[in-house]
Amino acid sequence: MGYRVAVVGATGNVGREVLNILAERKFPADEVFALASSRSIGREISYGDKVLKARDLQHFDFSTVDFAIMSAGGSISKDWAPKIAAAGAVVIDNSSYWRYHSDVPLIVPEVNGHVLDRWLKDEKRNGIIANPNCSTAQLVVALKPLHDAATIKRVVVSTYQSVSGAGKEGVDELWNQTKGIFVNDSPTPQKFSKQIAFNVIPHIDVFMEDGYTKEEWKVLAETKKILDPKIKVTCTAVRVPVFVGHSESVNLEFDKPISADEARDLLREAPGIAVLDKREPGGYATPVETVGDYETYVSRIREDVTVENGLAMWVVSDNLRKGAALNAIQIAETLIEKGFKARAIAA
Repeated sequence: MGYRVAVVGATGNVGREVLNILAERKFPADEVFALASSRSIGREISYGDKVLKARDLQHFDFSTVDFAIMSAGGSISKDWAPKIAAAGAVVIDNSSYWRYHSDVPLIVPEVNGHVLDRWLKDEKRNGIIANPNCSTAQLVVALKPLHDAATIKRVVVSTYQSVSGAGKEGVDELWNQTKGIFVNDSPTPQKFSKQIAFNVIPHIDVFMEDGYTKEEWKVLAETKKILDPKIKVTCTAVRVPVFVGHSESVNLEFDKPISADEARDLLREAPGIAVLDKREPGGYATPVETVGDYETYVSRIREDVTVENGLAMWVVSDNLRKGAALNAIQIAETLIEKGFKARAIAA
């Protein structure tokens, strides 16, 4: 018996990508439902070679599905995830709302998929699993094999995040500003705090009292929750004029010695990673090459001579895929591999 999947927020950037990847990976679904707000009812959305029509979230019966993959924002997740879970569906949430709740696992399957073993056995589980921030997901995939080998003490990461991380409005703003500049229209920031076309903005999400932004704090908190609470993490998050694909400059300090060659070998063997690291022009990954790929790319691996046992590297991934849609689907696939069964649903 196949599974039944509801995609909440199906008309958004991530929701559409969820539907694309469900079809690409031949997820064992007997039926997939595209759900959205009332203003999007009836809108057509592609799912493989099929076309789905968006249904109204408000009136959908979640007792008829096994998985609900949510990509509709924190306020929707806050209100709806408990209701959906109470109806018996497993909620896999892409928003930030549930990530920091102690009773909600925050999962990147290649890194801490084992946590789901305990979650499946817990009869008191609340039915919600959180998907991490897009920047965190690709970062911890690259850190995991290195941490296992030499124990990471400190991470310094600068993120260079594409406008698709800000949704359709972010993509539209870059597109419109870029076109406008060529015809001498003055770019007017709306979604972003400053002009994004031909510019970079060291500001993502709201500022906190300590000077970090909420986006930077997410990377700190989520890396600790997923990988190891003892790791020290600092982050600077930057928005760049790229449509899809987040990049990260990462400096690591280890407890034990590890060479660049050893790190390169470990990363080549690790799940979810592609190493592209030639010390020549073009011998590294950029966002353009990663669009549409499942892997997280690691390049520019080298020893950081400013600290004892240090490495530096460059990490790039399609943020709509590994950072959001793909990871959510991998969580569902991992649950199935671990024995989660589709429930019998009356016709």
